[in-house]
Amino acid sequence: MNREYTRLRELGKKLAEIAALPIQEEKKKLWTAVNDLNPVRPMVYMDQLPWHEIKRTKEMELQCEDPFLRSVEEIMLKLLYRWKHFPCDMVIENRIDIPKTVHNLNYGMRIAEEAAKTDEENDIYSHKYLDQIATVEQLEALKPDIIAVDPELDKRHLEICGEIFHDIIPVRLEGIQIHAGLWDRIAQMRSVENILWDIVDSPEFIVQTVQKFVDLTMSTIDQCENLGLLDCQLQYVHSTGAYTSELPQSNYDGGKSRAVDCWAFGMAQLFSTVSPAMHEEFEIDLLKPVYERFGLVYYGCCEPLEKKIDIIRKVKNVRKISISPWADIDESADRIGKDYVFSLKSNPALVASGVNEKEVRAQIEKAVEACKRSGSPLEIILKDVSTISSKLESLDLWNRIAMEYAQ
Repeated sequence: MNREYTRLRELGKKLAEIAALPIQEEKKKLWTAVNDLNPVRPMVYMDQLPWHEIKRTKEMELQCEDPFLRSVEEIMLKLLYRWKHFPCDMVIENRIDIPKTVHNLNYGMRIAEEAAKTDEENDIYSHKYLDQIATVEQLEALKPDIIAVDPELDKRHLEICGEIFHDIIPVRLEGIQIHAGLWDRIAQMRSVENILWDIVDSPEFIVQTVQKFVDLTMSTIDQCENLGLLDCQLQYVHSTGAYTSELPQSNYDGGKSRAVDCWAFGMAQLFSTVSPAMHEEFEIDLLKPVYERFGLVYYGCCEPLEKKIDIIRKVKNVRKISISPWADIDESADRIGKDYVFSLKSNPALVASGVNEKEVRAQIEKAVEACKRSGSPLEIILKDVSTISSKLESLDLWNRIAMEYAQ
């Protein structure tokens, strides 16, 4: 145990040195400017990376054997690896965040599936979800989860970390962020094909389905508020910087974070092929009460949204809109204008087997020019990277290219 404590203290000292650099405050100000819609320059971030490949490096070798200490070690090693290889606009705070112990945070969802894997180490794999909500009776049988916490275990974790890092770097318990994208969950309990047919053939059943999942999500939010699980200090929202002068609210008392003090993120990825009118009827109008419980919302993911910006405007607290690799960049910028952050998603396929530098540059250049023309605040994001074919230098190169345009 002394050896493991020594190991973690060494890593803590490295993080504390990096956290003390003036650039950390500079980056926070830059993220705040973009998120407050007063950008200084485009911002860059990378997330949802193939850590199963990165972990094979000497730099990511875990030395702790105690399960909890090993998890803390991994958190720190990931931060240090990012900072060394692809820091982009990440911020190293002067703290170590330890996740709170949370059980049954499933939003009332139960998954039954068949899975197909080609790499057992990769947590990205193919799913065939079994249909569990084909009838009103099956839908009504869904009940909210009873979320459970373990404050005694969390207290013990803080005590252990306090003993290790007390004179090096602060430690805090990290809460959770709400995934308000109900359609992602519905599609894990009923096939996308059946859902799309239901929109045409059984619209009343689709409304019932959405309302049921709204109720389940509202129960989750209520419980998370009451249990003190929401966290207005989280650094990122859906793989982008979350710093803003607008959150938490001015009347926040410093205690339990409320939904209104926090970011949430939502999306309807399976609606990529439905009309704006259907998207509005079965997503925006029904989920608006969920989204508007929060202070700010990041909207969208892989679905192209350029023709749906006007209906997204109905949700008053949307601040960022995802512009996926399949969206029209020029039309998106024209419709977004200065009203939202233009969250460009770089195509992860372009780094899957070595960097296609020409195509990466072309996409980013087009977004930079479009946002200059429209005045849109821009962030350049690489995420959903399931593999880089073990060519780790690809992430470093993408970082350099994106930062070249941002700076």
